[in-house]
Amino acid sequence: MTYENVKIHPAVDGGVRKGDPGFGGGALHCNCATDRVEVRVGAQTAHNHVCGCTKCWKPQGAVFSQIAVVGRDSVEVTAHPEKLKIVNEAAPIQRHACTGCGVHMYGRIENTEHPFYGLDFVHTELSDQSGWSEPQFAAFVSSVIESGVDPSRMEGIRGRLRELGLEPYDALSPPLMDAIATHVAKKSGALPA
Repeated sequence: MTYENVKIHPAVDGGVRKGDPGFGGGALHCNCATDRVEVRVGAQTAHNHVCGCTKCWKPQGAVFSQIAVVGRDSVEVTAHPEKLKIVNEAAPIQRHACTGCGVHMYGRIENTEHPFYGLDFVHTELSDQSGWSEPQFAAFVSSVIESGVDPSRMEGIRGRLRELGLEPYDALSPPLMDAIATHVAKKSGALPA
């Protein structure tokens, strides 16, 4: 059985394109027709994945978002910063969205105690450049139900994710979950700091 007809996200529906390990970054643009917000990312991204959570920005009609991380020192707003507003200042990831089109340009963690402090979350499909790291897994897959996806579709969604080589998880990938657990264990003293 094949699941080619199941849509996930426009960037992966036709297949996952391999990234270029030597890629040095590029510009991300919001979807406004004029006065577009531009965010310059000065490095290759990591841990790119499709995400089913209800917090990440998704293009119109997409079931999943596509999100990657990069060091926060590599992210700079280079055009129309006045159009950016934080979606939810109480959220652990403060998503900076364009007030014109609603696109999330980057997400930043300000809590220095958070395991992912120092990393910003970006949507590489907002770039015209190719070479960004490819999606490697699917996170928070069951959460698409919370956004209105009928539970009867989940077998097909997981089947399509596996066809694309994106192992579906109902949390983050095991290496990222290990990084979180290691951070917590070092903070609690269960592991040496």
